[in-house]
Amino acid sequence: MTRPILICGAGIAGLWAALKLAPRKVVLLTGAPLGDGAASGWAQGGVSAALAADDSAALHARDTIAAGAGLVDREAALALAEGAAAEVAALAEFGAPFERDGEAWSLSREAAHSRHRVARVKGDGAGAAIMATLIDAVRAAEHIDIRDGWKAVSLLGDATACTGALAQGPDGEIEPVEASATLLAMGGAGGLFALTTTPAIAQGQAMAMAARLGAVIRDPEFVQFHPTALNAGLDPAPLCTEALRGEGATLIDKTGHRFMKAIHSDAELAPRDVVARAVHRQNARGKGAYLDCRAAVGEAFPERFPAVFAACQQAGIDPRVEPIPVAPTAHYHMGGVATDIDGRTSVPGLYAIGECAATGLHGANRLASNSLAEGLVSAARVAAILRSWPLMGEEDRPQGEPEWVTGRQQQNAARLTPSAPSGHLPLSGQGPGPSLPPLALTRLRQAMSRHCGVERSEAGLTELAALIDTMRAEHGETDALIAARFIVTGALNRRESRGGHFRSDCPQTSTKATHSALCLNDLAAVTPHPAALSGPAE
Repeated sequence: MTRPILICGAGIAGLWAALKLAPRKVVLLTGAPLGDGAASGWAQGGVSAALAADDSAALHARDTIAAGAGLVDREAALALAEGAAAEVAALAEFGAPFERDGEAWSLSREAAHSRHRVARVKGDGAGAAIMATLIDAVRAAEHIDIRDGWKAVSLLGDATACTGALAQGPDGEIEPVEASATLLAMGGAGGLFALTTTPAIAQGQAMAMAARLGAVIRDPEFVQFHPTALNAGLDPAPLCTEALRGEGATLIDKTGHRFMKAIHSDAELAPRDVVARAVHRQNARGKGAYLDCRAAVGEAFPERFPAVFAACQQAGIDPRVEPIPVAPTAHYHMGGVATDIDGRTSVPGLYAIGECAATGLHGANRLASNSLAEGLVSAARVAAILRSWPLMGEEDRPQGEPEWVTGRQQQNAARLTPSAPSGHLPLSGQGPGPSLPPLALTRLRQAMSRHCGVERSEAGLTELAALIDTMRAEHGETDALIAARFIVTGALNRRESRGGHFRSDCPQTSTKATHSALCLNDLAAVTPHPAALSGPAE
């Protein structure tokens, strides 16, 4: 009997991989019912790709590298830039309604891009439109077995090979799903923060599950905070797309003063980490931060940016005639399960793509709209590899697959993959770990936003680490607590400020850029572990 390929997660990365794997048999675990719970559907800006006559993959890669604050892997940036245009075109052929201006693409420009290169749908509806297109295609695909409402809760196997996952059904039933390859496409960790633009259920589960199997976690401390989420007490916080600033919207304080011009030469289109810190400080000082779209968009707001307009209306704000109160909000996790550019983790048989993976593409600061592009390109790349395997029987190992763990990744895995985790940790194959009670989760989210948000310090991070460890002892080794501990441990170890990671007690950027590489055993103590960095932080 031939084992299927298992995909855990049904955002853009998971759905595109499932389609691209044809004719291989695929089991797709959706987590929430298909179409719900995926951050992809909430993405507003669009897909970045070199589609304009004055653009090129080389320019796109250059902008990606520049935004990443010294930690972008050049090979990963080139792979994205060279593959994105073809994936956008393929999506359009599937029926995704990207905007056109005659034969040309209608493209937006967003922060830190040197060209207009963001393919969009109805101004701010790209994610939802792409998801609708993919869901229709997946439902019609005969090679895909959709397990609607089923989610992966634990991986099967050990550090020598992943053999599938335990899946939990809508009524709590647990079933093993054995697979020839297991692909994590489970999204990020924004739900660990009190203020987030992502689904609250995204709590870094892929990191925790992969780490239990022995996988390396790379750069978990790098969380991107979107500068302009609607600051109106909603959870999740609606996003005010960066395309608004690309169209000329400005950031002002409560007196009407435009504050970004004095902070960065690119003003509102400065890199996201710069804008996020500026907005955070404006609010912290009581000066307020508002996105003023009255001149740039005005009366055209409902037609040009319907999702943002609807969110503002829900909060009692009319952006046509008044500025929108904004705050930086957890938006994207640049770190995650360490992979190469083809999605291979340090565990044979286990792959990761999209936001839960850390290929080195985003470095310390993701370039705007590279997330959907990464989901598409990484899905296409991993599908090409897995599709090339000969059909295998249940007892067979993959044949014809390139080295499971290559080059630098292989060296890191040999050095960093822990021996069997401590006895109190729930091992894969033993069933799902405990869940964090709602009140405890609220306490964790509030503490993460307070001490591990836009600005951090050793004192706050140490207090937060101690709280998490107390909660681990009280509630068990839940996915949320393990994922949060990875982020906090990385932030404690990185005694510098770089990209999305800003330490008020270490505001300078080290002369040498280094990646973090952590395993489960690195979470044992509150004190920082300098050796967890793959090189010295100077």
